[in-house]
Amino acid sequence: MNQYEEICKDMGLRAKAAAFELAQLDQGTLDAALLAIADAVEAQTDEIMAANKQDLDKSGDYHVPQTMIDRLTLTPNRIAQMAEGVRQVSTLESPVGSVMETITRPNGLTIEKRAVPFGVIGIIFEARPNVTIDAGVLCLKTANATILRGGKEAFHTNQIIVSIMRNTLETLGITPDAIQFVEVLDREMVGVLLQQREYIDVVIPRGGAGLIRRVVNESSIPVIETGSGVCHTFVDEYANLDMALEIAINAKVQRPSVCNSMETLLVHQAVAAEFLPRLDVALQEYGVRIHGDNAVAQYMGNTIPLTDDSFNTEYNDMDLNVRIVDTLEEAIDHVNLYSTHHSEAIVTDEPMRAKVFMNLVDCSTVYHNASTRFTDGFEFGFGAEIGISTQKLHARGPMGLQALTSYKYFVFGEGQVRK
Repeated sequence: MNQYEEICKDMGLRAKAAAFELAQLDQGTLDAALLAIADAVEAQTDEIMAANKQDLDKSGDYHVPQTMIDRLTLTPNRIAQMAEGVRQVSTLESPVGSVMETITRPNGLTIEKRAVPFGVIGIIFEARPNVTIDAGVLCLKTANATILRGGKEAFHTNQIIVSIMRNTLETLGITPDAIQFVEVLDREMVGVLLQQREYIDVVIPRGGAGLIRRVVNESSIPVIETGSGVCHTFVDEYANLDMALEIAINAKVQRPSVCNSMETLLVHQAVAAEFLPRLDVALQEYGVRIHGDNAVAQYMGNTIPLTDDSFNTEYNDMDLNVRIVDTLEEAIDHVNLYSTHHSEAIVTDEPMRAKVFMNLVDCSTVYHNASTRFTDGFEFGFGAEIGISTQKLHARGPMGLQALTSYKYFVFGEGQVRK
């Protein structure tokens, strides 16, 4: 057993013990811990900011793209928002212990299907320090122990946030091993962690396509895949073009570095000549770079020619693919060919066309006359989210508390035996 295997085994054993302890705590105790964590995070804003500055100072060494700096950067306001998010989670009803289904059999057996914690959840993520606190508190709320492995870009920020959460738990008499942080930055450590099936019940990756692909391919532990976001918006021939303009601008520029921002705009040929020049003027104000073919270049200046990879690219930047399509069916086919199954939208005033689009595109979340930017746990009323699942098993779309539970059958009898 090498050094990394020893570290992972030790963390796994401590996490399993912590999960057993958490399962015996009542919800009031867990919620009080969440409120204490929120207070501690706000009280130590200066320490978090100092750690974040260390990471930002190193971002050049790690060649962090400018748009990703936005995800990495914390401010006193963002830290206050993080703390408020924790308080909101404390007010949510936990699904743990809820009865999902009750069956009474002819022989008198009563069978209850109840939500239960997974046990130990491993979360591997990149330069998103807010994920650290979201993951820690959502797992704690649902009585799951968690092992966090963040990227090197946010190492110091993650380290101080986890330290604050662990110290708070210890002060309250709750095992700090409920939230653990992998401090080894070597990529080999991730591979070892992904083999700890004996100790970790499920792994959730959050980050770019490369990270997610690696976790899915290498893990011996069940994975809930949170996919990258190649999100599309289709402006139909029956769209309100003023509405379409606002939606397209918001979906692209409001926060381009996140996974629910739009990467490809499809426009029906019947409205292209009217709509695209207006959009071009609007997007130029934000410095958006348009990628398109000759048909698009007729209406939008300085168009960058498409490459073989354009429609598969999650830019996370001020870049946008634009394509003109002849029919609704062509739009649907394009989306299903290039979608990462995250979020797709149609803008139209024709309900039947919206219904066809929404039924036939294969994604976790589909919109009619709204921006894809709403695919988010807070916006859906789930509180903080652990991620946005793009797979179809167990969880799909924004994953709140319910997605962090499994279920168990509780069977009650009065001496029944099988004949």
